[in-house]
Amino acid sequence: MLRLQGVGRLAGPSCPLRRRSATWRSATKNASVSEVLQLRDKKLPGVVFPLQGLEKYLAPDVNTASFRTFSPSLADLHRAEGFFKPSGRHVIHYFSSAIRMDHAPQLSQPEVCFLGRSNVGKSSLIKALFSLAPDVEVRVSKTPGHTKKMNFFKVGKYFTVVDMPGYGYRAPQDFADMVEAYLQERQNLKRTFLLVDSLVGLQKADHIAIEMLEEFGIPYVLVLTKIDKVPKGLLVKNVLEIQDFAEKHTQGCFPQLFPVSFHDMLCIR
Repeated sequence: MLRLQGVGRLAGPSCPLRRRSATWRSATKNASVSEVLQLRDKKLPGVVFPLQGLEKYLAPDVNTASFRTFSPSLADLHRAEGFFKPSGRHVIHYFSSAIRMDHAPQLSQPEVCFLGRSNVGKSSLIKALFSLAPDVEVRVSKTPGHTKKMNFFKVGKYFTVVDMPGYGYRAPQDFADMVEAYLQERQNLKRTFLLVDSLVGLQKADHIAIEMLEEFGIPYVLVLTKIDKVPKGLLVKNVLEIQDFAEKHTQGCFPQLFPVSFHDMLCIR
């Protein structure tokens, strides 16, 4: 009951890269990877490691580990992109929607879900992931609270992506029952991507969501959205505060933040 009340509050108002770049350009085949790797060496790190540019704003004694994302190999990039590139045997499509768990499809393949405050960019990010599959319809709106249901998208036979309704402003009336039940009961849920608006940092509703994920023992990743819309000084402040919170108060959170720019989420084919 206590947890249900907590969820209810959610619904209320409230480098080596440069040395490898020439090799990557000659070896890559998939279009989106090719376009990124064709950038000039000075611009390439800013796309792949966008937080590194903030290090110059820090005092010398500040730990910069939180500003460095993982460094995937060319093979990693090709494998990851292959998941989102449809083919005759690998069909990517919208599957179904649900407003309650008893309406949710019974799927055996792994699921990953995207969770966050209303208008944080969940649907836009998912649409960007499906940019190589333009026939997949992911509805995106400028109006907060546009997503009212749990939307399931099958990525071939590999996994299912679930777009969850946003919490906070204009959340669906039955948001608490829907989301808590899904996170607590969904046996094939393997990872949650919790999106945080980098302009405002972690809000009270975000803390409640994190407490819920920690309590249910669900591994999750913090994704910072719209980083190109935030003044550099404020972005540095919010990144440091979020990283400090994750290190001190979380157990199931991936150790590094994943930044995404608003421009990236709008660059849809």
